[in-house]
Amino acid sequence: MDEASGRYYYHNPSSGTTTWAPPEPLSPTSPASRRQDSVPPPLPAEDYPVDTQHDDVFTTHPQQQVVIPRAQLDLGGVGSSRLQELPPLPQRLMGNGVSEERPTLQVRNWRHSVAEDTFAPSHKRNVSDFSEVSSRRNSPDSPQLSDRNLKRNLSDRSAGPHRPHCHLLEKAGIMNKTKVVDNGKKIRKNWSQSWTVLHGGILTFHRDPKSAPPGTASKTSQIVPEYTVELRGASVGWAANKSSKKNVLELKTRQGCEYLMQYDTESIISDWLKVMQDTIRQLEVDHQSEEEDDAASDKEDKDRRRTSNRGSGGDSEQRRVRTKLRRFLQRRPTLQSVKEKGYIRDNVFGCHLDTLCHRENCNIPKFVEKCIRAVERRGLDVDGIYRVSGNLAVIQRLRHKADHEEQLDLEDGQWEEVHVITGALKLFLRELPEPLFPFSCFDKFIAAIQVQDYSLRVSYMKDLVRSLPLPNHDTMELLFKHLLRVVDHKESNRMSVQSVSIVFGPTLLRPQTESSNMTVHMVFQSQIVELMLNEFQTVFSQS
Repeated sequence: MDEASGRYYYHNPSSGTTTWAPPEPLSPTSPASRRQDSVPPPLPAEDYPVDTQHDDVFTTHPQQQVVIPRAQLDLGGVGSSRLQELPPLPQRLMGNGVSEERPTLQVRNWRHSVAEDTFAPSHKRNVSDFSEVSSRRNSPDSPQLSDRNLKRNLSDRSAGPHRPHCHLLEKAGIMNKTKVVDNGKKIRKNWSQSWTVLHGGILTFHRDPKSAPPGTASKTSQIVPEYTVELRGASVGWAANKSSKKNVLELKTRQGCEYLMQYDTESIISDWLKVMQDTIRQLEVDHQSEEEDDAASDKEDKDRRRTSNRGSGGDSEQRRVRTKLRRFLQRRPTLQSVKEKGYIRDNVFGCHLDTLCHRENCNIPKFVEKCIRAVERRGLDVDGIYRVSGNLAVIQRLRHKADHEEQLDLEDGQWEEVHVITGALKLFLRELPEPLFPFSCFDKFIAAIQVQDYSLRVSYMKDLVRSLPLPNHDTMELLFKHLLRVVDHKESNRMSVQSVSIVFGPTLLRPQTESSNMTVHMVFQSQIVELMLNEFQTVFSQS
């Protein structure tokens, strides 16, 4: 500025000339212009936080200088780059158009991008995003960020890294398992090896692809879930009397299913027991806390309903009923707990012999004793007793009565036919989950009956019978004593020792898994029963 006239003049420092007229602008093709455009201007230092994980808009206060957003480099080809121009900003405004009186800068996080040219990876911010945020920030319709919101946003980000809520893998490994009860119904044990995973309170047994039938094997040879067990409300413990295998665990769920788990190494199976018990306890604690939260929410709902108008009373009442019904179904007790309290009785038919005797506090099931007394009272000289089948419908009705009534009277007129009672007794023995001769002793009895020396064969049989569990031994002794009385009337009922052996052999003695030599086993089964009837006094003697 000329101090005398107060006019502005222009000075060219390179040539030393001074003029009142403004200089002509450089043409786009001039060397100076090309030199200026070919090199990007230096970018200012970044004084805002960088977050590569989240695509959120957050706020912060700059310290001194105005931060101009970094331009986006559009890499058009190898060795060339174009600089995208930003709109000019006023001198007294910040990078997003906020005045200096309360400078608050809104920044979108970096977006990581890799161009097609491998030499030019970069972290870049999208200019359109920035201008969009700035326009929303300056719009009269957009809410203004207060200091309180600003502090809260910063405190939330500084609280720590984001940790997703996920369940950790508690335990996994190979286990032997079998399902023995399905929704309260006994099923035959079928042991198989499975990859077992405990994850987030859920125990999953995976089917081994090698154990699948050849025609149904998956082409991918991947293991697939076979059983999924929710551990909330379940119980687990040792079950030495449920199987002849060692280190057996029994898992009972609240849905009425029961599983047996086994592993030869005691330390491993003990670790599984501890982990499952800890998981069940933790799930119970979490469930109780949820119930407390539900109670608090119920109270809040009641308070809100008191203050609500009558117009919305119908909808809120329906929601309340649905909520109550859902919580009632979720909080129902487990089948095992209801049985322990005596509200539900276990069935007599299909129940494990040891479990039934323990429940009745005896060594011989009461139903077996009642049937034997009724048959002997009606007379043992009935033709074809135990060989002739009774009316199946009446037998099923008798079975239902035995399952649901404690005081069963077999002297009732509807059970007058003796073949109905004998058929019910055979059905009871046939539906035992484990036969009267346990699965673990099947091969031993088969080997003993093949001993050539007769006296040694009888001695082996005696030792095996004495090694049986007490309920099996006492029930077997009572049954064979009754069958000997039946054989004593063979002249009238035509039931010899061989006939009784053929009828009861497959019922009392069977392998755990059916094999190809089933016909050979049937012969041995009948021979074992026949030998025990002929040598009853020796086999069951106390000496």
